[in-house]
Amino acid sequence: MSRRRAVRAPASPYTTHDKHAQRAPAVEASRSASHEDHSGKERKGHVPSVAGPPDRQSAEHAPDHDTDTARAVEHMLDVYTGQRVRDARTVDPLFSQEVAERVRLFALRGGKRMRARFAWWGWRAGGGSPIGKGAESALRLGAALELIQTCALIHDDVMDGSSLRRGSPALHVEFADNHVRSGMRGDHNAHGRAAAILAGDLALAWADDLVADILTGSANREHVQRLWRAMRGEMVAGQYLDMRAQADGSSTTDRALRIACLKTALYTVERPLALGAALAGADGRTTSALCSAGRSAGIAFQLYDDLLSVFGDSSVTGKPSGEDIRAGKLTYLTAVARTLSEEAGDTSARHVLNRSLGDPSLSGAGLDELRRTLEHTGARRATEREIDRLVSDSQEHLLRAALSASVHGRLSALIGSVVGMPLAYRVPDSDVVR
Repeated sequence: MSRRRAVRAPASPYTTHDKHAQRAPAVEASRSASHEDHSGKERKGHVPSVAGPPDRQSAEHAPDHDTDTARAVEHMLDVYTGQRVRDARTVDPLFSQEVAERVRLFALRGGKRMRARFAWWGWRAGGGSPIGKGAESALRLGAALELIQTCALIHDDVMDGSSLRRGSPALHVEFADNHVRSGMRGDHNAHGRAAAILAGDLALAWADDLVADILTGSANREHVQRLWRAMRGEMVAGQYLDMRAQADGSSTTDRALRIACLKTALYTVERPLALGAALAGADGRTTSALCSAGRSAGIAFQLYDDLLSVFGDSSVTGKPSGEDIRAGKLTYLTAVARTLSEEAGDTSARHVLNRSLGDPSLSGAGLDELRRTLEHTGARRATEREIDRLVSDSQEHLLRAALSASVHGRLSALIGSVVGMPLAYRVPDSDVVR
């Protein structure tokens, strides 16, 4: 097969550097080491206790939160949601059993804990200690981020009509199934959607309550609260623009990047880093470097997620392949494909794109044809190169922060891990333009 000329994707308006042709070594290392973290499968095994006041623990016997932040956050999440379920029981036992307990189990059911981990490393980058009461507050902040993510995922599945989440039935499907099993009256699907919206609202309320608890008496309360409020608004704005783009047929890369920035980059990476740093009382130079690094990494994360939606293995991602294509979502990948096909005068590719995007009944064969078109136009390769550029930019921004070698290395590896899961449908090496 003949080699095609590499086509450069339109540059992101949110980053300024474009001179790295190779990935940073830490990124390559994290790609090979982070498969489990992107699995979407439920994490199994004992969650280690973080019992006792952390400030009374000796350094020798204190848990190593740097090494396994996710489990430490899960412990905090387990303890906090368990108490909230007990609180709900005093309000009404049925509500506690059918709604609060489902929210708790959903929050504890796997996930990458990416936001919580970025918050932790924002805390550490800002000078926060890995042990003590401050560290406990940082872990609880991570738990609050997991709860706001629980709200976002539950509502997202309702809006998208997704039946699966993390390899299990989406929450609105669980509620609908319970409606049928219990012999309730009315439309079971409508009941499931309405109940899931309430469950998502409850998760958001728990998240806000936990942040309020964390900040009681904190010297950095106002700064953290300001960031938390901004993040919630940005998340909703990103979700709305995503939905709006589906309805109005937007297809530009600028619009796709704007959505990626609001919906993912700020919410998933930049704001969690900034929240952790603010809780630690980080200086302006460190905070600025972390935010710049986080935005580039967060956009890369969304672009990689767009690739996974089309080329990922659903048995690993936990979601049906091609779901975003059938829903007609605007992604950077498809926007680049449209741009490149128009520039090349490729009417066949444009026809496939127009026919496939937004077709809810798109068959497996039709999805395979779209995949080939995304390969043929160079859109996939251009998106992968943009991801690499963004991750390299993120690593460069990180160098501007005054971090210890240990913190820099851990945070650098975490940034690389956001694009660490291999794709199921790979281009043969002979076809790749180096």
